[in-house]
Amino acid sequence: MRKAICSTIVVLTLLGGGAMRAWTQDSNVQPSAEKRESAMHLEFSINELEDGKKINVRHYSMNLTGGTPKDLKIGTRVPVEAEQGKFVYLDIGTSIHARIYGKEDAPVLDVQAEVTNLAVADQGGHGGQPIVRQMIISGSTILIYDKPMVVGAVDDPNSKRQYQLEVTATKIK
Repeated sequence: MRKAICSTIVVLTLLGGGAMRAWTQDSNVQPSAEKRESAMHLEFSINELEDGKKINVRHYSMNLTGGTPKDLKIGTRVPVEAEQGKFVYLDIGTSIHARIYGKEDAPVLDVQAEVTNLAVADQGGHGGQPIVRQMIISGSTILIYDKPMVVGAVDDPNSKRQYQLEVTATKIK
């Protein structure tokens, strides 16, 4: 009887140790490439063209991981008197909202860029209130790594100028 109990303990110990090794090996398994979030560096350019010639470029960049939306904002908060003694603030400047999702070999970029500025003095205001000019470009596209691509473009209705939102994605290793 003692011999049977000792044999059972030895067998259980060996099986338990094997199960423990199998469990620790499973816990070290890396997630598959599809489940791993890709990280990338995005370079945005807002290009200003007149009669087809590039006359101005503004550059912005951010690092992004898959699924996590990010915002980039630069500008000024301008006070505007809405009522006598009551002010509201307008955000004037550039704002870029971006999110990446999808598979690592074919990531999809959702992006929205908004550029606002105040009209120049000769364009006048209504009763001293500022006139805000606004441009919004939003789009969704499959990214191609290391190549600039135009996400969207808009024409300025008051001039012969066009504005383009361009992005270049680089994989972060």
